[in-house]
Amino acid sequence: MAAELTAHQLIEQHRPTLDQALEAIRTRAYWSPHPEHPKAYGENGSLDMAAGKAAFDAHLGSRLDLGQPGTDDWVGGEVSPYGIELGVTYPHADVDTLLPAMRAGQRAWRDAGAEMRAVVCLEILKRISDRTHEFAHAVMHTSGQAFMMAFQAGGPHAQDRGLEAVAYAYVEQVRTPDNAEWTKPQGKRDPLALTKRFTPVPRGVALVIGCNTFPTWNGYPGLFASLATGNAVLVKPHPRAVLPLALTVQVAREVLTEAGFDPNLVALAAERTGEGIAKTLATRPEIRIIDYTGSTAFGDWLEANARQAQVYTEKAGVNTVLVESTDNYKGMLSNLAFSLSLYSGQMCTTPQNLLIPRDGIRTEEGPRSYDEVVADLAKSVGGLLGDDARANGLLGAIVNPDVKARLEAAAGLGEVALASREIANPEFPDAVVRTPVIVKLDGAKPDDQAAFMNECFGPVSFAVAVDSAADAVALLRRTISNKGAMTVGAYTTSEEVEEAVQEACLEECAQLSLNLTGGVYVNQTAAFSDFHGSGGNPAANAALCDGAFVANRFRVVETRKEA
Repeated sequence: MAAELTAHQLIEQHRPTLDQALEAIRTRAYWSPHPEHPKAYGENGSLDMAAGKAAFDAHLGSRLDLGQPGTDDWVGGEVSPYGIELGVTYPHADVDTLLPAMRAGQRAWRDAGAEMRAVVCLEILKRISDRTHEFAHAVMHTSGQAFMMAFQAGGPHAQDRGLEAVAYAYVEQVRTPDNAEWTKPQGKRDPLALTKRFTPVPRGVALVIGCNTFPTWNGYPGLFASLATGNAVLVKPHPRAVLPLALTVQVAREVLTEAGFDPNLVALAAERTGEGIAKTLATRPEIRIIDYTGSTAFGDWLEANARQAQVYTEKAGVNTVLVESTDNYKGMLSNLAFSLSLYSGQMCTTPQNLLIPRDGIRTEEGPRSYDEVVADLAKSVGGLLGDDARANGLLGAIVNPDVKARLEAAAGLGEVALASREIANPEFPDAVVRTPVIVKLDGAKPDDQAAFMNECFGPVSFAVAVDSAADAVALLRRTISNKGAMTVGAYTTSEEVEEAVQEACLEECAQLSLNLTGGVYVNQTAAFSDFHGSGGNPAANAALCDGAFVANRFRVVETRKEA
């Protein structure tokens, strides 16, 4: 098939966006080319709300044929956390056929150069952006996110993270020039002269192992970082969240074909129920890069066993907020209440442990005891979620039975300051919707420590009483060191405490948010400006996104000859 997208067209259309992304990661200022508001779509070829919903509905009960080689079966079985059976089937691959086909197109993709790869990736992202409403429903009905969160986190925010990865990949590849003339003086003799060529060479086939809760947001950085650095990418979605990544693969294959490249540079690896192909794929010799988001146990397994691959993992951590003092008590409570409630706490960045001195805290309204702080926070969460319609819009649905079981078990770990309640969703009667639980624990008791020092993923938070701010900082440091943390928060008006918390986070390598009382929350990060994870504590061995996340996905190979 003749190329429908020329290099000139792609560069002309997308180079300005790439340049803006490069400037954004340099300045760390706010920027996004992807609108956050649903009403911004519907022009210039993009799908509006009704068209996006219709496009999603059209997938239900259908077969998503990607035209991949080696398809030996059709598999599916996704059930929405809102109770809908999606009924979509996907190609099941014979990897002995698919992997060689994926490698066949890498030479032309490598030779295309960093700029061409970048603008092809930006065309893929542009087409995904045009279908944001469709993707939002796909994310909503595989992850359980409420629609607006699925729209924003699964759409523009995910697309931003993908573009950010492309920008970083481009920077690292062009750091070394394509060609150089090298001359070394030899005194009275003729100088030594060499012509040198430097080529970014991909590692091989990259494997993206998707997660259930944020299939696009967590999947796009690795996918686009590997593709932009010349690697073919095999996408293995979570079996409960296939559709968003399958649609992504579909778009990528269409763009690659139209740009004159092999569509098999991007392929899908869907699995049969209970097949568990991730371990098999991860140890194949062809797989040279792995991106994974999920449990610590499997992340540790990948790091230990996929020795032939460069492995990037985002695992589990115990996120902590230290509450020592504040000059905006109501703002603090409101901010924390939203952070604990958003998406039923089913985010790797949601705070779990709230460290509060047992003698209480200082506020602009006067002192508040530990019991008063916890009670006031419970009241704030209750007020935020008191209206069922609003609660459904914030909480979404419980993504799987394991989260529901942890939520129910947490109430037996200590004194319940805020009980979880069931909320009905009139639009989706089968959805499991629960408000958060807050449990009071004592930081000095070994049994309580055993509870709060392990991740309890879901809408569960522990209000941990500590003896002093110094003890809180020491516990924070120990938690990050032993268990890891994707996020750390602190509320203090004391310069001494602020410095101690910041030093603990610098030494233990954890991202810190201080005194958030407005519309920015500890569990949210902005692409091009905020780093998601640090790669320096047990919660993750990589950050989204920095130079280290992309630079080792390729190597520079030199060819030199006498001038």
